[in-house]
Amino acid sequence: MSPEKLPEPLKIAYSPCPNDTFVFDAWAHGRVPGAPALDVTFADIDITNGMAERGEFDVLKVSYAVLPWVLDEYALLPCGGALGRGCGPLVLTREPGTGADLAGKTVAVPSERSTAYLLFRLWAATEVPDGVGEIVVLPFHEIMPAVRDGRVDAGLVIHEARFTYRNYGLHKLADMGEHWEATTGLPIPLGAIIAKRALGAERLHALAAAARASVRTAWDDPALSHGYVLAHSQEMDPAVANQHIGLYVNEFTLDLGDDGYAAVRGLLTRAAAEGLVPALAPDALAFP
Repeated sequence: MSPEKLPEPLKIAYSPCPNDTFVFDAWAHGRVPGAPALDVTFADIDITNGMAERGEFDVLKVSYAVLPWVLDEYALLPCGGALGRGCGPLVLTREPGTGADLAGKTVAVPSERSTAYLLFRLWAATEVPDGVGEIVVLPFHEIMPAVRDGRVDAGLVIHEARFTYRNYGLHKLADMGEHWEATTGLPIPLGAIIAKRALGAERLHALAAAARASVRTAWDDPALSHGYVLAHSQEMDPAVANQHIGLYVNEFTLDLGDDGYAAVRGLLTRAAAEGLVPALAPDALAFP
């Protein structure tokens, strides 16, 4: 009798940022009993957003802002992503200023379908009444050098940049998270984990369970993930990587909960009202 064929590993894509590698380390390395094997691809968020829109990969880390375009094919997992408080994107400039100073200026952003850019557009609608100028998409690690070197007037940054922007001689013009929290009282929805609906409800629930187990395993023994995190964090200082993980991996990573879902619905509902994204169907965020 021929041996039973093992199922193909699930194709997953997530960023090389410390929060993602920390979350998925145990699962990717077979330390979550019973979890499906993973075939991992690393890609910046602008790339994974595009992958989702094209229906590539079984599981993806994407911006919450891209959900209105992909939820027909993908389901939002209730765990594994990035939400929080005090962790929003920043607008950086070479000189101190105010939102009005961005009128007509060139701004670099990590993706036009990123949650950071959506939060920026909601902020700019009130704080930059004359409108910004050209929007330039750059990989997030190239944005601060571009601002420092004068290639763009301002940059919208995410991830560990909130800990390192002073090293580039830059100034924080505005914090998109502070604006969001002040106007809504909700946590800041940043990155989501989605999986193809075609996998079926049973497998989707197994994926959610594996993600939660992977997070708990990382929390139980953080040292186990250090090698994986630092190998993919683009020469990041270990102390900064730990700050990054501490900020972006939290109770919402383990479970979105009522506040997490309210934040996601709130963001996408406000954005749809402004004509920035398509409106969601009533049950689009429901987990099968």
